[in-house]
Amino acid sequence: MPTLICGSVAYDTIMVFPDRFDRHILPHKVHMLSVSFLVPEMRREFGGCAGNIAYNLKMLGGEPIVMAAVGQDFTPYAARFDQLGIRRDCVKQFDQYFTPQCYITTDLDDNQINAFHPGAMSYAHENSFAAVRPELHYAIVGPDGLDGMLNNCRELAKAGVPYIFDPGQGTPLFSGEQLIECISASTAVAMNDYEAELVHQKTGKTLSELAKMTKVLVVTLGGDGSNIYVDGKELRIPSAPPKAIVDPTGCGDAYRAGLLFGMEKGWTWDVTGRLASLLGAVKIASKGGQNHHFDRASLSAEYRAAFGTDLPAW
Repeated sequence: MPTLICGSVAYDTIMVFPDRFDRHILPHKVHMLSVSFLVPEMRREFGGCAGNIAYNLKMLGGEPIVMAAVGQDFTPYAARFDQLGIRRDCVKQFDQYFTPQCYITTDLDDNQINAFHPGAMSYAHENSFAAVRPELHYAIVGPDGLDGMLNNCRELAKAGVPYIFDPGQGTPLFSGEQLIECISASTAVAMNDYEAELVHQKTGKTLSELAKMTKVLVVTLGGDGSNIYVDGKELRIPSAPPKAIVDPTGCGDAYRAGLLFGMEKGWTWDVTGRLASLLGAVKIASKGGQNHHFDRASLSAEYRAAFGTDLPAW
């Protein structure tokens, strides 16, 4: 059955500065900063949390439906979705705005200077999944406009659709009360350790208390794996060894696709967490959020090599 992927669809423009920022930024002049970096290397990638999650879930054999607010420049991304067979029934286009854009400049030490333009994402709350509601099996509410995330959590809860709440980069936008509302209505919550600390500061709730507010709480720890809190227990999920460490962009989104697929298949959280971990490791070996590839056979072989057990048949 289809899974609704709510969140951002964006273009990522990635530029590489072949030097180090700290050689060009004078600490005693940061109050009047005026710098220009020559970036001979540049690439444009398809990105955004919803786009990245859908890309991975489709490769797993799932049926994602993307729900996002996009702008006048969406045409190339629409063609990509169509080529991949990713449904865009719930993509709403606002022609007076641009699709969200992220401009990333990286130096030789992997420091980054980012600029994000939300564009049409600020109007995500004007979108709806009513047309596909009868089809939905699961959903995820990922980073988006604040009002859009709140609306999606409330509408999914009202419709009885189990969903993962993934506030991601949008976590600072929420009040403590809003976070508690969205977590309490969710089936699962997925955050990295930094976001978990922000949620703790905003809500005053410990991880143990947050875990009691939802069925499953997932906290990712980068290269140190992840912890899954379920049924009063803490499952320690190891990281899968990557073939190469190239670009972390989109690793969290790949992980979340693994969570959704495991939930859909009814697999144990131990297996689901390991699949999610493996997808993150596969992704980190490629540049961008949507340039890695896998199939069922290669994924099963890598799972066996990483964890010494077999994935369930699907």
